[in-house]
Amino acid sequence: MPTDGRVKSVDTAFDVLEALRDDDGITVTALADRCDCSKSTIHAHLRTLRDRGYVVRDDDGYHLGLQFLDLGNSARSRFHLYREARPEIDRLVEETGERVQLMVEEQGMGTYIYQSQSERAITTDSHTGTRVHLHSTAVGKAYLAFLPVERVHDIIDERGLPAVTENTITDRDEFLDELDRVRERGVAFNDEERITGMRAIGAPITDENGEATAGVSLSAPTTRLSGDRLETELPDALKQIARVISIKSTYSQ
Repeated sequence: MPTDGRVKSVDTAFDVLEALRDDDGITVTALADRCDCSKSTIHAHLRTLRDRGYVVRDDDGYHLGLQFLDLGNSARSRFHLYREARPEIDRLVEETGERVQLMVEEQGMGTYIYQSQSERAITTDSHTGTRVHLHSTAVGKAYLAFLPVERVHDIIDERGLPAVTENTITDRDEFLDELDRVRERGVAFNDEERITGMRAIGAPITDENGEATAGVSLSAPTTRLSGDRLETELPDALKQIARVISIKSTYSQ
């Protein structure tokens, strides 16, 4: 067992699972290279995971099993606001033709627990379950702006402000100034700070005390998210559904 208290075999198991996520249909040899383990070690982990339904094998190689859907649904069910937010998000997608996502924070990172998009929305690396640095997203900025300042500093201390693109804000003072502007506007903007060519607008979902519990955002290519649509039309629509979700999730508990 490593000196930091981590269990090496558990780390290896998750290295295997994450490799399967990133390279569907991977072989034992490739897994051994990726995880820096012997083939016998990889075989043992795969056999255990297959027996429990978390890995399957076919002619193409190994894949993640559908058993993970049960775990994922259980994890998401902790957040009752998902049920309240889903119809509002779907409605906004129908009205705008863009992609809208719901994010919650865990351990200083943002995780999308629901995402809906139209046929014309641009496909990116973002999907339900994607974890993102809060400072590089509109939804993360909106969330942080409505947290106690001590918690904001704790998250920055823990996760830093790494550059995701050349537009990402990486200076602490500059980022805190940005959060001040978000509080004044009630919405946050992401101008190619996580994905080049994409913009986003984010709004906080808050509790009865005005503290953020989650966030919702709309993203689109820069060519479609500009002018009045960026400055007033979509921010107003996003703030409206954030208010509705906030009220519904507060009084449904």
